[in-house]
Amino acid sequence: MNATMTQERTALVLGGGVGGLIAANRLRKLLADKKYRVVLVERQRNHLFQPSLLWLAVGDREPGRIQRPLHRLLRRGIEVVTAEVTEIDPVTRTVRAGERDLTGDAVIVSLGADLASDSIPGLAGAGHNLYTLEGATAFRDALASFRSGRIVVLTATPAYKCPAAPYEAAMLIDAALRRRDIRQQVSLDIFAAEPGPMGVTGPTMSAAVRQLVESKSIAYHPSHQVTTVDPAARRLVFANGVTAEFDLLVYVPVHRAPAAVRASGLVDESGWVPVDRSTFETRFKGVFAIGDVTTVPLSMGKPLPKAGVFAHAEAEVVAANIANAWTGQGTRRAFDGEGKCFLETGDGRAGLGAGNFYGEPVPDVKLYPPSRRWHWGKVLFEKRWLRKW
Repeated sequence: MNATMTQERTALVLGGGVGGLIAANRLRKLLADKKYRVVLVERQRNHLFQPSLLWLAVGDREPGRIQRPLHRLLRRGIEVVTAEVTEIDPVTRTVRAGERDLTGDAVIVSLGADLASDSIPGLAGAGHNLYTLEGATAFRDALASFRSGRIVVLTATPAYKCPAAPYEAAMLIDAALRRRDIRQQVSLDIFAAEPGPMGVTGPTMSAAVRQLVESKSIAYHPSHQVTTVDPAARRLVFANGVTAEFDLLVYVPVHRAPAAVRASGLVDESGWVPVDRSTFETRFKGVFAIGDVTTVPLSMGKPLPKAGVFAHAEAEVVAANIANAWTGQGTRRAFDGEGKCFLETGDGRAGLGAGNFYGEPVPDVKLYPPSRRWHWGKVLFEKRWLRKW
């Protein structure tokens, strides 16, 4: 038998989010022979299904319901290392995880984005981070006792993961207030650093999302880049000279690549990891990057959105190609830019955005109108995800 075919190999998967979880599971299934090791490195002990943070923030989920322990992967033959990745050497494919050095024949970097709330002075102490379990839970508790005043949903940066999330959050908050019959006592505003909702989907869908938001009497203020926040005065200060007061604040923080990735030589001037848009291999052979940590320029000048649906598809492609290279079995795959996401609008309804983000000259994405069908589609997806992966 060919020596190459019998060689023991190790695949290192860095990160236990959507992309890392899919990559590790697919690799283990495709590389059934135990001479192939699949090692997942993640600093958290639990996998958090982040799309459900929106429901948690308005009291429709409990924290324990949207998490699962990663050690369950051991039953599938996936090794789990619970440690923080502090160093990555892409030349030797060596990773420092806690007190251990791990070397892989292939490395998949799926470490996501660090949430840098502290990069905006005063922000962390003034509001609640929509993208963390702690922040969403604290906002839920604050919202439950809120009776009147001004609620602000803020995006602290023009580009962030899950571009629909702050707009969904505002519409879910609106619905929660109406259920309690206090909507008339509350003003609800979105202050966005970006010039329009979900601009990377193209102008048609962006306009449709804005119309949805404003139809619910949610005031939308685009192109407002926050510079400082005064927690005592509950005041936002923007680069254009505008100030705004709030009584309750929930925000999307500034994103940046994790420190280990920034120090590795993998990132470019964008601050993220450039990859081949079809295979997601980096400029270092055998080193791949998927999900939020990457940058993939589109023809319209914006990058491919940081979203779980893309991390999922990218992980499938990378796992298939690694398995094909190592075993000679299966076929090579390429990511085609297709993606879709649900858009929660409140009252048990959701829209669906779907299409090709590699479309020319702009992404070919369509918004299917809100209905109960799409809401229950997201609920079913959540249940399947937490059960299957």
